[in-house]
This record gives sequence, structure tokens and C-alpha cells, in this order.
Amino acid sequence: MKYLLLIIIKLYWKYIPESKRRKCLFKTSCSNYVYKITKEKGLISGFRAMIFRINNCNSNHNIIEVDKKKLLITNTHKVFNECEINQYFLK
Repeated sequence: MKYLLLIIIKLYWKYIPESKRRKCLFKTSCSNYVYKITKEKGLISGFRAMIFRINNCNSNHNIIEVDKKKLLITNTHKVFNECEINQYFLK
């Protein structure tokens, strides 16, 4: 099953052009993050990573500046540092 999820992600990368994909809030895209976690830690961890990203990588977020550092606050009230945020959203 682990390999099925990895194959699905690879097919997504191959057949969905980057221009058609939604911009991810995070520096490491959601599909890359899930692929990495699944490959390293297995299927259950991969599914948990996928659910985490689905819940946190959406348009209901705020980027605030505190002490000259930008923070991302998601709709689930998780806070991420500037180093984890995609540069596209920091502009």
C-alpha cells in the first residue's frame, strides 16, 4: 500500500502540470512532503502527513509580522516560521 501512494504521487507529478497545481503555502510542497514522509516512515505516517497538510494548506490563513519575522497562522491555529513558508506568499 505504501508503494501505491508513492505511485499516485508520482503520477500526479507527471500528468498534472505545475501551472495547473495550486500553490502550496509551505516551502516543501504538500505532495513532496507526503512523498518524503511516506517513503521514510511508511503508509500510516504518510496518510497522517497528508491529512495534516490538507487541514493546514488552504486559503484560510494569515501571515503576520512579529519582531520583523513573518509567521503563518493556519485555520487550525498552527503557527509556522518564515523559513517554512513558500516565498510566493511572502511577497
